[in-house]
Parts: sequence; C-alpha cells; structure tokens
Amino acid sequence: MSTSHEYDVVVVGAGTAGCYAAATVAREGLDVAIVERKSAEEAGHIACGDALKGADAFPEAIPKSQIEGAFTNTGVDHGRFEIPQEDTVLEIPVPGELAVIDRWEYGRLIIEGAERAGTEFHYDTVVQDVVQDDDGTVTGVRAKTNGEVVAFDADVVVDGAGSLSILQDKTDFSNATFDTNVSYSQFCSAYREIVEVPEPVEWDDALVFKPTERAAGYLWYFPRTETTINAGLGFQMNEEPMKLVEDLKRDLRNRPEFEGATVTDKLGAALPTRRPYDSAVADGFVAVGDAAGHVNPTTGGGIAGAAYAGTYAGQQVIRAIGDGDVSEDALWHYNERVMDHFGGRYAGLDVYNVLSTAVDVDDLMGLLASLPGEKLAEALYSGTTSFGPALVAKTAKDSFGYWGQILNFYKTKSLADELMDHYARYPGRPEALEVWKDQRDDLMDDIYAVTGADPKY
Repeated sequence: MSTSHEYDVVVVGAGTAGCYAAATVAREGLDVAIVERKSAEEAGHIACGDALKGADAFPEAIPKSQIEGAFTNTGVDHGRFEIPQEDTVLEIPVPGELAVIDRWEYGRLIIEGAERAGTEFHYDTVVQDVVQDDDGTVTGVRAKTNGEVVAFDADVVVDGAGSLSILQDKTDFSNATFDTNVSYSQFCSAYREIVEVPEPVEWDDALVFKPTERAAGYLWYFPRTETTINAGLGFQMNEEPMKLVEDLKRDLRNRPEFEGATVTDKLGAALPTRRPYDSAVADGFVAVGDAAGHVNPTTGGGIAGAAYAGTYAGQQVIRAIGDGDVSEDALWHYNERVMDHFGGRYAGLDVYNVLSTAVDVDDLMGLLASLPGEKLAEALYSGTTSFGPALVAKTAKDSFGYWGQILNFYKTKSLADELMDHYARYPGRPEALEVWKDQRDDLMDDIYAVTGADPKY
C-alpha cells in the first residue's frame, strides 16, 4: 500500500532550521508539512553542546518568548580555555548574549511553535528518495512510515535533514549550481553526556574548552545549571572515535568536581566544520542549517544561524510560490541573505580551521596562550581581529619561542579578511557564480600556501 500527500512546501527534518522554515511559510497561509524520522516523543532530542550564542536575537516566526523555557543558564558570559600544555587558563570574553539550554526541551518548544503557526507533522517517517520531473525540478520526496510507502508532493522541498543529508545524495544537481563539493573530511563527529555533579561547579558562568591530546579534537564543559553539565567532545571524522571518547572519560575522572557524578544522557552526531555551501538552492529545492553548512566552523555553534537560514528560506519560498516560479533563479536571493548575514564570516572562520590542520598541537596551544584574550575572541566569533603589526610585535616580545606561529597567524588573518571581503561581493544571480568561485579559489590557494595545509575543498 502507499499514501500520497500534497503540500505547497515539504520540510524534511524537525530541527531548528526546518521548524523556522516551516513556521515562516505556515504563517503566510501556505500548506506546509515537516517530515521527521523520529517519533513524536523523541523529536528534538539531538546531540548538541547546548550553548547558544546570539540568544538575544531570534526570528519572529517562532518568537523568543516561546522558547525561553529551555534557557537553563543565562549567566554565562565568557569562555574558559584550559591549555594544559602551557599550564595556563585563558578567560576569553564572548561578544553577544550567551545562554546554555536544555536542547531536548528547546526541540520540543520549536516543534510546538511550528505547530502553532500551522505546520503539519509526520513522525516516524524516513525519507528514502527525492522526486524530480524531466527538467530536474524537485517535486517531492518518497518515504516510509511503519513499512508503508508515503509520497509527499510539493512545489518546494526544504532540506533540513542535517549533515551529509540523504536528500542531496538522491538529487540530481547536474543542471544546478547547488554545491556538491562536499566530502566526509569537511565534517566532524560530536559526542556528549549530560552529567549531574554533587556540588555546584565554580565555573557555572563560563563555557569551558580544552584540547584533546590530538589536534583534531577538543573537549567542552558547558553548565546547563550549577550542577548539570553538558560534557562533550568534537573531533574530525578521520579520527578514531572511541580513542577520543576515552580522552573525555579520562578527563572526567581526573576533574575533582566530577567525583561522584552520574550520567543521565548520552548522544552523538555529525556536524559541518566547513564553509557554508556556495549555493544551497536548485529548482524546487532549498537546503538549510547543517544540511547547508550553516555552522560556525571553529566552535560548532549553529542554532541561531539555523533559525535565520530557515527564516530566510521560508521567506524566499513564499515569494517564489506566489510568483509561480520555484526555479533556482527565483530562490537565489536566499543564498545572498545567508552570505550577507553570516556566511561570509563563517567562510573566514574556516580559514583558521585550515590553519589548525597544519600546526602541531603543542605549537597551536602555545600560539593560543600567547594571544591577547579579546583578540582570540574576535578571531573565534567574528572571523577577523584588529591584530595589527604593533600588537604582533608586542605579543611576540611576550611569547619567545612562538614567533613563527604568530607571524603565520598574522598572515593567515590577513588572507581571512580578504576572503570575507570577497564573500561581501557574492553574486546576485546564478550565472555569475562560477567566476566568483574561481576568484575565491585563487584566494584559497594563497591560504593553503601560507598555512602549509592540504586543500580542504
């Protein structure tokens, strides 16, 4: 047996980007459904660090007031970088409003917000294929629910299915500009445990970061409350996960504040540590959130960016359907808004990821320890920093032994600035993308040459 549904828009995935896209479309009176592989009880339960930067600014499709019940710690205001190789701790200011959330409760609340807006939900539904017409326009998806084949036909499909989305594997993009230069090595895995500790931690106002013994990973400790800690790690997919998970467990055992602690939840996931997709649209198709690389590649933070990407996608889809044209060209302005808001900044931040792959972990930690805290914060969150020659000289004076690394950081920073300037000139139409990409790739060649890193793309 099979069942068919028809909607104006079908969104795959009930994450942040998917829910905000659906809510945006539903509020304009269009028929929209979210197809979610998890059950209604499990939907919204995903692996996440629970840290939210930009907590003061959320799109109105699902107002902040509807999700504030998931904000469990709004007192965090800085990052705490533990660098055992240098026997030092850096207290780093973080710009913007911070919060730590209960991600599962947040997931429930954004689903509730999308439902209030008029979105229909189909749970326990696993997408298996994408449907395209003869000219390549995406016209729907095919899925299974409890063994039954279900067809979802739509004017536009929104891919919010997360990292390494199956929808992109199933779609023929040969007639589109959609970014297919996507590989396993551009993603990382994350694992986290929710840990209850017997006594309040002293650092409940900080996001704690610590390098693993390998350069490809880092540990985090984010306080949901004084006694509930999100403890996790992120690592490149080419690393052996169980060895890195053991790094986390070893560190937990060695931290006195975790003595007598209990673990209440364990979960893992994949996330992009790469620049945003060059183009995330095709005829009848838009990708949002993790499915389009909308994550800060240095911190893994992606909630606020996903909310805005979903909103921008929904707004452009509304215009396209209203005009009776869901072509790539009609959806293109979504790409421009993403690149203007955060995409160019994330591309600049990715340059520092590239640098880190070519630096010895001990040298990298020494470099971080030598940088002024506010400048490190600027680099981590804004993609650039006012790290001029005078400050280079002063930092070098105070950091004997890391002069080569500091000079290399300065050169890399200058190239990251050039790259962000180039993203500010993102093209206004699909036909101009190839020339823009060629110019961007020339800049990336310079970055690889300066850093000594292997090409990432």
